[in-house]
Amino acid sequence: MIAGVSIYEILSISTLIFFVGVYGFLTRKNIISILISVELILNASVINFAVINKYLYPDLLEGMIFSVFIIAVAAAETALAIAIVINLYRLIASVEVKDIETMKH
Repeated sequence: MIAGVSIYEILSISTLIFFVGVYGFLTRKNIISILISVELILNASVINFAVINKYLYPDLLEGMIFSVFIIAVAAAETALAIAIVINLYRLIASVEVKDIETMKH
């Protein structure tokens, strides 16, 4: 137990964060909101890796190393996605998914 908090409570919060991210990804129409939802999903997986590693293998760091890799990939993904969103906004002056779908080449 970490500071009086059980693994079930931490995994419940992580599950809640994951499903809020999935809901946001499936229902949002703004590309930036969708990007934030993907970040929530990735952060929930980071929490799971860290907590499960702490409870199952407290002397090993594999879960923490996976968490650092996920955070690095999420940062790179965010930087790339923001660059794409900025270019799309310059092109069509909107970041709504419906406007991007109707864009012709």
